[in-house]
Amino acid sequence: MTKLLDLPRVCFGTSPLASVPELYGYEVQAERARETIRAALKSPFRFLDTSRNYGPGRSETLIGEVIREMGGPPDQFTIATKLDRDAATNRFDGEQARRSLEESLNTLGLSKVDILHIHDPEYAQDIQDVTKKGGALDTLFKMKEEGFTDAVGIAMGNITLLSQLLEGWPFDAMLTHNRFTLLNRQADQVITQAAALGIAVFNAAPYSSGVLAKGENEVRRYVYRDLNPTEQARIAALRRICDTHDIPVGAAALQFSMRDRRITSTICGISKPERVAQTVEWSTWPIPEAVWAELMELPFSIEDPQQGSHDRHR
Repeated sequence: MTKLLDLPRVCFGTSPLASVPELYGYEVQAERARETIRAALKSPFRFLDTSRNYGPGRSETLIGEVIREMGGPPDQFTIATKLDRDAATNRFDGEQARRSLEESLNTLGLSKVDILHIHDPEYAQDIQDVTKKGGALDTLFKMKEEGFTDAVGIAMGNITLLSQLLEGWPFDAMLTHNRFTLLNRQADQVITQAAALGIAVFNAAPYSSGVLAKGENEVRRYVYRDLNPTEQARIAALRRICDTHDIPVGAAALQFSMRDRRITSTICGISKPERVAQTVEWSTWPIPEAVWAELMELPFSIEDPQQGSHDRHR
């Protein structure tokens, strides 16, 4: 756990590098992805997050190519990946967990990873395959005992199930995504729960799938679906405040997560090398407390952002 608390405040997420236009609305060519990974590996934020099902396999494949090209990962660099269900059947038992780890290590060209999460168990064909004795969760913790990882975590979206699993298993880390942002606070209580249990919290997707980084004129999507009018209005309100004070909306979105003491590291997806430098710049962009006071007065949702139809003010 001590090592997790020493992690950089920002981590680079590699889901966009898998080139999934149905989620993000754009493609990423392989060489551009490799250049982005090179930039991330050389950045001051020495932390990279990936998954077996990003692509599927494409993200890990490209990272593995760059790692081999460099002769191994940089010193004191943290790499996290995830155990994933079978893409064809959604089976997620202990055997599938073993298969996922083997595929990840072979693809990345590593003998172990620093952090290993179980990923999206809510989509398993049968949640009992995940939670039963000898299931995917048992297997995850055995992998730590066997030296395949230094820390184990859980990465998922369903907040209700996440909260239940946190109470039943001694995780080192928890990863939530799209649910603690300037637009949404659904994960607020589970973040408090994890912090109280001594679990490191990774908050992913502070830009709500890119719209808070690139702007609503370039990105017409929000958490993997089309923007609705309420979300457009909220983004416009954020932009008015930020523009008045000459602050990039992306900087405010990133620092909203970074300034929360409960959060160990904020995971930002990157899709091109320039985004790496931009993230570093945004992480220290001056934002006065008076501006934060204005931003915190804006309404936000506490519903599941992937449902797309619910909305609530504070």
